[in-house]
Amino acid sequence: MARTPSATAEPLQLPPVAPVAGPSLAMRRLRAVLAEPKVTLGGGFILLLLAIAIVAPWIAPKNPLDQDLMLASLPPAGLAGAEPGYLLGTDTLGRDVLSRLIFGSRVALTVAFVAASLAALIGTTLGLLAGWYRGWVDIAVSRLVDVWMAFPPVLLSILLVAVLGAGIGSVILAIAIIDWTRFCRVVRAETMAQAESEYVTAARAIGFPRFHILVREILPNIAPALLALVSLEMGIAVIVEAILSFVGLSVSSGTPTWGGMIAEGRQFIHQSWWVLAAPLAALFATVLAFNQLGEGLRRALDPVLRR
Repeated sequence: MARTPSATAEPLQLPPVAPVAGPSLAMRRLRAVLAEPKVTLGGGFILLLLAIAIVAPWIAPKNPLDQDLMLASLPPAGLAGAEPGYLLGTDTLGRDVLSRLIFGSRVALTVAFVAASLAALIGTTLGLLAGWYRGWVDIAVSRLVDVWMAFPPVLLSILLVAVLGAGIGSVILAIAIIDWTRFCRVVRAETMAQAESEYVTAARAIGFPRFHILVREILPNIAPALLALVSLEMGIAVIVEAILSFVGLSVSSGTPTWGGMIAEGRQFIHQSWWVLAAPLAALFATVLAFNQLGEGLRRALDPVLRR
């Protein structure tokens, strides 16, 4: 007779299966960002412009301040009367337009990155405090934002630079003082929304300090929206710097700036149109790239827009 297995036989032991680790949240966000065409196009242009600005002294074909009235108002290459070595022609003082355009990118990008970062720091700090602590803190910050936004931003920036004095530091400070309100309003609203989330409730139940929850839990979750806003603010900073340069309130007159080139070129637009066209094209392309980068980051990092 065949023997039947004992009821007390040990169960079959299977080898443990190692859990498969998926990509981290940071890696998933990075992949989403790189897959967004607006990020790759806008970000690629900004990186290229940043590289050009860094190596400007070595790649500029001429000294941007050298004047030669014998070579004044030379047209760009390919037009009648052009001279070799002046790809974008010269201005009315015989200065190389391409070299001035390259060196002008240094001022534009410096103002864009520093002013936007400073405005983000001020606005984010006040927005986090207002949205988290509520009460009199929120009332004070909100009233300050309302009063500050009642002034026209361009006129206020001109007034601040006129009071502080011309210079790149004054321009950066003026833009940061004016534009922190954009960050404050967005961060305040996002902080209020995140404060009602389940993960914040759980962190409170565990006993995490309020400052820890604010900085370690809420801030990382609003960082995607903040990053997109910083990129958009950089485009605005480039425009404001160009306006201040146009009216002669930016850096010293000897430093090439896109706004200063536009101001000079508009006086001779019928004789030397390229002096005006070159900085206008550079300004338009840079602002468009920053806007596309910001829009792409917002779409890539916002789970609602990715659906």
